[in-house]
Amino acid sequence: MAHFHADFPWLLALCAFPLLGALACLALRRSDAACRVAGLVVSLVVLGVCGWLFVLLGGPRGTGWLLHEDLAWIPRLGARLTLGLDGLSLVLVLLTACLVVVGVLVSWRREKRAVPLFYALLLTLESGILGVFLSLDLLLFYLFWEIMLIPMFFLIGIWGHERRVYAAVKFFLFTLAGSLLMLLAILGVYLAHGHQTGEYTFALAALQNTILPAGWAPWLYAAFLLAFAVKVPLVPLHTWLPDAHTEAPTAGSVILAGLLLKTGVYGLIRFGFPLFPGPARDSLPWLAALGLAGLFWGAWVAFRQQDAKRLVAYSSVSHMGLVVLGLAVATPIACEGSFLQMLNHGLSTGALFALVGMIAERAGTRRLDELGGLWARAPVLAGFFLFFALAAMGLPGLNNFAGEFLVLVGAFRAEPWLGALGAAGMVFAAAYMLRLMQGVLWGPPRSAEPWRDLSLREGLVLAPLAVLVLWLGTHPATFQDPFRELARVLAASLGGAGGAP
Repeated sequence: MAHFHADFPWLLALCAFPLLGALACLALRRSDAACRVAGLVVSLVVLGVCGWLFVLLGGPRGTGWLLHEDLAWIPRLGARLTLGLDGLSLVLVLLTACLVVVGVLVSWRREKRAVPLFYALLLTLESGILGVFLSLDLLLFYLFWEIMLIPMFFLIGIWGHERRVYAAVKFFLFTLAGSLLMLLAILGVYLAHGHQTGEYTFALAALQNTILPAGWAPWLYAAFLLAFAVKVPLVPLHTWLPDAHTEAPTAGSVILAGLLLKTGVYGLIRFGFPLFPGPARDSLPWLAALGLAGLFWGAWVAFRQQDAKRLVAYSSVSHMGLVVLGLAVATPIACEGSFLQMLNHGLSTGALFALVGMIAERAGTRRLDELGGLWARAPVLAGFFLFFALAAMGLPGLNNFAGEFLVLVGAFRAEPWLGALGAAGMVFAAAYMLRLMQGVLWGPPRSAEPWRDLSLREGLVLAPLAVLVLWLGTHPATFQDPFRELARVLAASLGGAGGAP
């Protein structure tokens, strides 16, 4: 492994290559076709590297770094380019590369305005997300965290739907407010460590050993928690998400649901919990309560939606509530389920957003009362829609079931009533997904216009995702093995308990 690391800075290259691709798209701005090809080639190269790393490094692991890189950056501030890949970040980096390819392909024919800028922003967004999942220096992490914000703001604001400006500004204000509080907390830990040791550094490994002044830790942890809770999003900080999803272009919705929401949970696991273990343990009952609130509230509001895209958006609030519940329960099996469910949700919900975009392109509407009859009009497209809807509903044998089952088993072991509430939330999930399927798939077509069935490009988007969903449902250990030990260590550090306030 050391030889593999010494040969080439793979992690730095993963973060930098999409940025180079973004510059290439801008340089090729005279040809929309060349920009599309450049975006696809760059995203496929990143996916190929991530897949290769997963094949080489996946499998049962301990808690050490699979890859670790540390280069000089801003010596006077004590900031370094420190990047690390462990089992959890390995899986999330692979998910990132996969969904960006999906975003490029679903936008191939749909986005016709300012194509070079669109693909440049998409690749810049990929770089930011990869950096978040790999950074081990807090200043570097914050830089990549902000890099995610800017491209998504423009993707929603320029290529979104009717209320795109409102949705983009709302997204920007919510996430910026949380980010600024996190920056203040980062500076607080940085200054406290420097004052205590004489060494000013943003390195996570060093800052974990900082003894903070009395009363500081809860407030600093609260600032980190707020920034990450906005991104998850936890109720009641979720109100930006449905608008952003509804108004975003299809690629934006896929990446927003599949990746950006995961950065909030990942930030809590990687930075919030290790830096402030005491306040983190104290917050678990509240996180459990907020996770349950999101699970039920998201499901209930999703059930009442008429817009198919908005329904899937609220389902994300519900699913992410279950992920947070698993972390709050803090048993090894529940944490493992939360990790797995981040991957599962990214695949199934990303696919559903892509499918809703394909259907809206044909129908000219996303309203359930104006759709219907998809099975008779486009049976292949309908078959994929049914498959991914059943996966999102938690059907045994498909991906979501494995993660949900682990979370619920862990919750039952810790507090039976928590497990019972979580299981009740799954009933609501079945209700809104059945309503979505009924509104889209069955009944007579609402108009006589013929629809084309799935195209080759659309099939290339959906078929690999379907294979992954089926594989995760039948062989979840393939992706569990890399982070199983990390889940055990996290549960031990949090005390293995969770409850309600």
